[in-house]
This record gives sequence, C-alpha cells and structure tokens, in this order.
Amino acid sequence: MRQATIYIDSAALQYNFQRVKQLAPNAKIVSMVKANAYGHGVKDCLAALADSDAFGVACLQEALEIRDLGYQQPITLIEGIFSADEMPIVIAQNIECIVHHQQQLDWLLAHKDAYITQGLKIWVKLNSGMNRLGFKVPEIIDVIHTLKAEGFTCVLAMHFANADADHPLNEQQKAQFLQVKNACAPILASCCNSAAIYKWPELHFDFVRPGIMLYGASPFADQNVHTLDLKPVMTLTAEIIALNQIQPGEQVGYGSTFTAERDMTIAIVSIGYGDGYPRAYVQPNFVAIQGQLTPMIGRVSMDMIAIDVTGLTVKLGTTVELWGKNRLVDEVATANGTIGYELLCRMSARPVRKQI
Repeated sequence: MRQATIYIDSAALQYNFQRVKQLAPNAKIVSMVKANAYGHGVKDCLAALADSDAFGVACLQEALEIRDLGYQQPITLIEGIFSADEMPIVIAQNIECIVHHQQQLDWLLAHKDAYITQGLKIWVKLNSGMNRLGFKVPEIIDVIHTLKAEGFTCVLAMHFANADADHPLNEQQKAQFLQVKNACAPILASCCNSAAIYKWPELHFDFVRPGIMLYGASPFADQNVHTLDLKPVMTLTAEIIALNQIQPGEQVGYGSTFTAERDMTIAIVSIGYGDGYPRAYVQPNFVAIQGQLTPMIGRVSMDMIAIDVTGLTVKLGTTVELWGKNRLVDEVATANGTIGYELLCRMSARPVRKQI
C-alpha cells in the first residue's frame, strides 16, 4: 500500500502550548485552529489544546465542527459572521464574533438582548494600517462607545501586518491601538499573534492569539523553531519505491532538468504535488533519511520525487522525511519561495494521517 503519511505529535503540540503560557503568563490564550488547525487536522489537535481559554476560527462552519466534537470553550469568529442568518446560530452555540463593518454591527444590534444574555463578548476590529478588515480611528471609538452603552462587553482587537519584521508600520499600529484602548477604557484588548507574543510582551494584554507557533513552525524568517524553543508537530513521510543506478549524462524526471555528472544511485519516493508536496523550487531542496539530509533532484511529479541516495544504506520501503524534526517545514518553504504556513495548510486528503 502506498504510504505517504502525516504524523501529528500531540506531545509537541502540548509543549508549544505551554511555551505560549510561559511567554504570556497573564493573558488568556485563544488558540487559532482555523484552516483545519493549520492543516494538522482540528479533530487531532483539540485534545492537546484542551487547556486553551478559547479557540479562534475563520468562519461559522469551523466553529460548529469544534462544537460537534464536544468542546465548550468560547470560540471567536475572527472574520465575524457572513450573513444575518448566522447570528441566531452563533448565539445558540455560544460563539463570539468580531465586527469589522457596519452591516455586521447592524446584525449584532438586531440580536442585542440574546447576545448579551448569553454572556458573549463582542470583538471590535481596528484597521490600523493593514487595510484588510476593521474600523479606522476615530470611527471605531464611536462604535465601541455605542456598544458599551448598549451593554456589550467589548474586546478591542487588531492584527499586525509586520510583527515578524522591523517595519515602520509596527509603531503606527501600536500607537493607534493604544490610542483607541485609552479612549475606550476600560476595555479588554488583544493584538498579539505568534510573532508579537515573542516580540512585545508589553502588548499581551487580556488575550493572545497564537497560531503558527502552536504547530512548531516559525513566525520569523530569520529564526527557526529550535531558536524559539518550539517542537514541530507535523511530520510528513513517504517510502522509497524504486532504486535506479544512473551514469554521467543520464537525465531524471519531467523536462529532463537534472543531468548526472557522476555515477549515482537515485531513489524514487512516493510523494508528489498530488499529496500537497510543493512542486516549484527556487533553491535546492532536501529530504531526510535517518536524520541525514540528502538532495531532491529533478522535478516533483504528481505522485513521485527523485532523491540522491548515493552512498547511503537504503532499500525499498525505507522511510523518507519530507519535513518534520530533521528537515523543518520552514526550510522546505524557503526553498519553495513561500512560508511554512502555506505548506502546512495545503496538504491534500491523500496522505494517511496518524497521531503519535
């Protein structure tokens, strides 16, 4: 049987969650489990995150999946509701919403009594320069004053555009957030994603919202998970299904993009872009066999890749780590010209999934 396999390490996930608690001991933790827990499988991850104060998701469908699995923690819809008919459902299921535009605000006010009676907080999104979602200053101050006057418990929320880098917009965003927070005091506040949790402990406030760090990938381009004291949660493996001896001048794969310059042993591995493994590389890429890195050669096919195993002791069925503890997903992403988030989130349903 073809064995492209995703292993989810629950102990590593719990370890990373504890790292958040160490870094932000006075804040409540909203664990981000949107996009099927960043591709890790929300069903497989929630038990390891059961001590979370709340969960964060992108849409109602994701929230209802958590409820169907039996978890009763608060859930925040970080994009809010998408239609008026979702509001009675979120109230009945004790799901909290962000509001980021007037129509959502109108839908909320139309269900004011039921929402407040359920003890649900309303998260109000500040657009401080990222220009995706949110109310700008001073509109958001008026919105929050209106909601507080109506009896809502509000959380001022914001998202950094450049928390992973030194960028002048960071200071502008901080200043606007503090301006609104002070103008609307007292108010609960939340602005720290994974990168901001590390960089700005003074901004942890009431709620932090860890995402990628929970899953053992780095929010920073210049720091790996070992530096950040995190553990990779997902390991993607496949097996060697063929071994070929090639001579100088022979070529490998579609487009014949690789030409051997010496006698080589190459292995064919049962993984490809049909499994979610990335195809296009801007830098050389490597896989790991028994902890040792070895290069991938030629193009990625839908179902297979070729690797150089010259001098290694391998056989049919030998396990190859595409990413995990020895070859970090962020390293593969860099070679692919993207970020670890994307690779984790776009895994297909084809690989077998197992918990360890």
